[in-house]
Amino acid sequence: MARLAVLEAAERAEYPLFVPFIMAGDPNVETTIALALKLQETGAHILELGIPYSDPLADGPVLQRSAKRAIDGGMSLSRALSIVPEMRRSGLTIPVIIFTYYNPVMRMGEEIFLNKVKENEADGILIPDLPFEESTELSRAAKCKELANISLVAPTSAGRIEKIAKAAEGFLYCVSSLGVTGTRDSFPPEAYKFIETVKKHSDVPVAVGFGISNNEQVKKLEGACAGVIVGSAIMKKVEEKLEDLSKPDNKEALNDIKLFVSSIVSS
Repeated sequence: MARLAVLEAAERAEYPLFVPFIMAGDPNVETTIALALKLQETGAHILELGIPYSDPLADGPVLQRSAKRAIDGGMSLSRALSIVPEMRRSGLTIPVIIFTYYNPVMRMGEEIFLNKVKENEADGILIPDLPFEESTELSRAAKCKELANISLVAPTSAGRIEKIAKAAEGFLYCVSSLGVTGTRDSFPPEAYKFIETVKKHSDVPVAVGFGISNNEQVKKLEGACAGVIVGSAIMKKVEEKLEDLSKPDNKEALNDIKLFVSSIVSS
């Protein structure tokens, strides 16, 4: 079965558009591949594959620990990209977005990076610490390779919301609240007004991230956005299951994570 492009996958999705994030190499490559397939089984429409980085400015404690485990295990940008074809051969058909900070991209070189993303059968990129105003050339180069450059818009983007939203490709990542990633009990009241403003200016589906960890939150967002991005909640569950996931027979642990994720996004 041929995979859909990012925008097509996002537009076809019924609520909630579900975009899970996982960290490449945590706890190992085999588990990363198996977890991607389990998330596809839960109904994930697009997968964010995180590249571990030692100074992740937007990541909370859970993802920081996850990145450190992956780096300690030898994971790198090049190795992470090479995982995607392994996922494809194992049956992954949903689009894959490479989530990385800019420093590894700069060290590799933008053109080499984009070529490797394309060659390794990924479908887009997301670089949270690259300001929108400085991403024009990268976005243009990515578009030439039919790669989506996913934009983020945050409450701190006042005055730039319309510009960022109008340029968005694939889907627009709407940061629900100030601060770093991590699970939250609820969203501040002003979050819904912010999401509505973003949606008004966006020509692509708007997905909300930062803090999505339970089904109640997903249900409260219905009608406000196209879907959700879930990362820290998944990797927190991975952390809880580390010992079992590191065993050769880790099917039970993977199924537990699948059930947990299904409970978040079930209608």
